Amino acid sequence: YKLSVSPEMDIMEYCRKEWRGNTPVAKRMRKGYEAVAQKFASIRRIRGDNYCAFRATLFQALSQATQLPGWLQSEDFAMLPENLMSKYDWIKQWQLKQKPGKKMGEISDEIKEYLILLRKKWKNISEIKDPLEKQEACDKLFKNEEEEYSLYEALKFLMLSTAIELYNADKSGRRVPVFSWLLFARDTSSNPCQLMQNHLNHIGHSGGLEQVEMFLLAYALQYTIQVYRLYKYSTDEFITLYPNDPEEDWPVVTLITEDDRHYNIPVRMCQETML
Repeated sequence: YKLSVSPEMDIMEYCRKEWRGNTPVAKRMRKGYEAVAQKFASIRRIRGDNYCAFRATLFQALSQATQLPGWLQSEDFAMLPENLMSKYDWIKQWQLKQKPGKKMGEISDEIKEYLILLRKKWKNISEIKDPLEKQEACDKLFKNEEEEYSLYEALKFLMLSTAIELYNADKSGRRVPVFSWLLFARDTSSNPCQLMQNHLNHIGHSGGLEQVEMFLLAYALQYTIQVYRLYKYSTDEFITLYPNDPEEDWPVVTLITEDDRHYNIPVRMCQETML
């Protein structure tokens, strides 16, 4: 039985345990962790299984949620799979977790269930006022494997929906963010169908999120994802924002990575930072 989100540990203690040597890499990592420790007191390790970017982002978003985001409140939110599948036949090739080869109608119903579950969990947790209780509710959710993976399936589908919107907007001459061009400039994802087949279907199974897909996740959630990229310490990419020109009213979640593949989360903002 693996913990999805490990208990808190002092950031510098964690760093000393992980990066003991005197290699240039170890020195750089220690400097990076020292910089993070100026803002956050603790770190929580995220289970690494190709879902860690989803897990870290969603855990942080729910931990600080005080209201249901606008896009989760819309009437036709749960109808998304049905609406999209009526327009795009190729979505039938969506790979459900551990359930390859499901029939089209069933896929639509299952994804609808996952989206409804996402809305329900977000609503329930955002209504908890007491910070300790809220944290307990998040910990509990991320110990329930069945629910947890259903939520990632919902996030993946939201990313697909967002990608379709951006692709269509660009094709009809509307302005789209720069990452959208990069997303569809890849040989393996020149349109949303390829993005689904070659990337989204594989997330959690044979790979995690690539850089450009972190932008897509941020857009799908309408959250700014701020990442301390420790191996980039002392460069201007040390703190990277997805998207890099975020909307002002988007909430911010913070993650830590040592290599752009695995993500952990910093917690407990230091008092002076909060003022």
